Amino acid sequence: MPYYVLTEHQRQVLKQPLGELVTGSEKECNLILKRVVEKEKPRLLILVGDTISRNAIQSGLTPNVLVIDNLEKRVTALPFEFQSQKFVRTHNPAGRIEMQAWHAVEQAIRESNTLVEVDGEEDLLTIPAVLSAPTGAMVVYGQPNVGIVIVRVSETKKSETRRALDSMQRVE
Repeated sequence: MPYYVLTEHQRQVLKQPLGELVTGSEKECNLILKRVVEKEKPRLLILVGDTISRNAIQSGLTPNVLVIDNLEKRVTALPFEFQSQKFVRTHNPAGRIEMQAWHAVEQAIRESNTLVEVDGEEDLLTIPAVLSAPTGAMVVYGQPNVGIVIVRVSETKKSETRRALDSMQRVE
């Protein structure tokens, strides 16, 4: 099954946020995210990453989809409760997007109220999350040691994200 590999060049490109960068402490970023979600009422709220997921849930937000790997900065993540109706486990090595993991994210978005637990690394699964989400959804992920990134899914944002994916090495 084909997969995508992050090249060194692409690693630098993807350090640039895919959406709006919100800087500050975890608490400050979370307060801003909560305000944005309450004001904009996205069609779906998709969170990629353990820290952003834990903080958002603890602040009272109810995401539709969580994509986590149970690690924060390569250390075991602090546990948190998420009452999902569905649970999907997938595998995705660091620096790659495996099609199995892509399909798991797609399924979670389609079914909603789903926790995707990744054996490996979830960071790059932001790309399939944006590409699989409907217009009007919001995908949020952490920017380590900086803040969070809020991606408002639109056709333009999907095109930008597709270009980022296309610049990765595809392995058949």
